[in-house]
Amino acid sequence: MTFPAQTLDGRHQKPLLQRLADASTPWLYSAPSLVLIAAVMLVPLAIGISYAFRDMVLLNPFSGGFVGLDQFRKLYDDRAFYGALRNTLLWTGASVFLQFGFGLILALLLDKPFRGRGIVQALVFLPWAVPSFLAGLNWAWLFNPVIGPLPHWFFALGLMDEPANLLSHPHYAMWGPIIANVWWGIPFFAITLLAALQAIPRDLYEAASIDGATPFQRFRSIHAALPCADHRHHHPAAHRLDLQFRRPDRRHDRRRTG
Repeated sequence: MTFPAQTLDGRHQKPLLQRLADASTPWLYSAPSLVLIAAVMLVPLAIGISYAFRDMVLLNPFSGGFVGLDQFRKLYDDRAFYGALRNTLLWTGASVFLQFGFGLILALLLDKPFRGRGIVQALVFLPWAVPSFLAGLNWAWLFNPVIGPLPHWFFALGLMDEPANLLSHPHYAMWGPIIANVWWGIPFFAITLLAALQAIPRDLYEAASIDGATPFQRFRSIHAALPCADHRHHHPAAHRLDLQFRRPDRRHDRRRTG
């Protein structure tokens, strides 16, 4: 008479094939999604990275041979590359910093109850619903030196010697698209930061007021210390940084229409 194999703790041990089947079941269920992710994301990523090491023609992606690091050596000696890198860092850093700052101010104002707050929220969040190309057209009109109001206002305030075209000025050309992009992206931060502020219990504000904390101390201590608000600050900022690096079309729309 035979007995089934048992482990040291007395439980029955499954056969090897059964254990392999149980271990592979989650992977089999995930296989369609993993294959789709690899086909849509990983394969194009690997092909795109390979372009940096090949001497290829854009219209014929499979042309050209392996050139190693020659492309990077050319970039290292190219002044235009450093100018483009500097403009990209200025575009990304200034846009995200100003969007976050003005978005936080709007979120703090909208977090306070007042009459007509719903209407104000709808108006504040309206730019986020405007397509980027239409926003570029609007701001190109605003910066137009002939029919646009902004150059004439800057001239009247003494900020400019004449109502010139900011989008073609060598020193101010970057700031026109940055201003337009900040206007377009403020509602994103305002929405996410307002959600974070409304998730904070109101009892904390009351306790801080009773303890004699100033408004700035309440803001610094409550908003910076709570995890419920902290992760909502980091996520939109990281998302916008990634979006600004990967979406040069908004800057191109604004400068092309100017």
